[in-house]
Amino acid sequence: MQTSEARRAVAAAMSMASGLDLTVDDAIVLHHSNRLAVRLVPCDVLARVAAATDQAGQKAHRVAQFEVDLAQRLAETESPVGTLEPRVEPRVYQRDGFVATLWTYYEPVAPREVSPADYAHALERLHAGMRHLDVTTPHFTDRVAEAQRLVASRDHTPALPDTDRQLLSATLRSRRRAIGEIGDRGAGQQLLHGEPHPGNVLSTKYGPLFIDLETCCRGPVEFDLVHVPEEVSERYPDADQELLGQCRVLVLAMVAAWRWDRDDQFPDGRRAARELVSALRQGPPWPALDDVFGRASAR
Repeated sequence: MQTSEARRAVAAAMSMASGLDLTVDDAIVLHHSNRLAVRLVPCDVLARVAAATDQAGQKAHRVAQFEVDLAQRLAETESPVGTLEPRVEPRVYQRDGFVATLWTYYEPVAPREVSPADYAHALERLHAGMRHLDVTTPHFTDRVAEAQRLVASRDHTPALPDTDRQLLSATLRSRRRAIGEIGDRGAGQQLLHGEPHPGNVLSTKYGPLFIDLETCCRGPVEFDLVHVPEEVSERYPDADQELLGQCRVLVLAMVAAWRWDRDDQFPDGRRAARELVSALRQGPPWPALDDVFGRASAR
């Protein structure tokens, strides 16, 4: 969101919550990207807000409703996920051109970083809970196809250098095929978080909790594992190391494609894109995503 739009989004979230008899005197923006995560005080509610004024906004409403429904069902399985705000009806709210969902705000606990063992165990529990659900979601290969379309479109990725475009296109194509061949040999498929990286894990008094369920998809658990730090994936039981390696390269290329998108709003996205392409050019051993983003932020 642009700054002016973000201010209107915060005002809409405060108005929504006040209209639901929650006490709102101020708002603190916790995350600013295509959606805002806003802490409303003193009621201590987390509002997730997105624009809903165009075709993309209609998609935002559908995604938000999916996330609400999925969070409710996962809570019933006692999966480690952030919960919806219990004082209001669990649904998508709309006001002044924005849609919002209201969630429990969790006060961070020390240490704020989740230990690798706890992280891996929480992800294993999440996957176990997800195996009990029968929901319609995209397959992870649909997300690969989206990245391929971005790389193929100079209109959508005008700043992407030709040599990098060729590398990303070849990598996405070859790794998607290789993962499919491994899948043909019996790799399991299930509901996944989609992006269980550290930014989507809260350290709370209840233990690690996963948030941001909009990226859920189906695929092998190894696709989720490449989004977590390497010391976490090493503690996840029975991961297929060959599949994990192929997924790691694939996701490096996918995320690079998204960062080259002309409409991408990720902070310092182009710097991260260059680091991701550089990691692909350097070849194995393939780094974890958080290592690449760490190098990008340090430059």
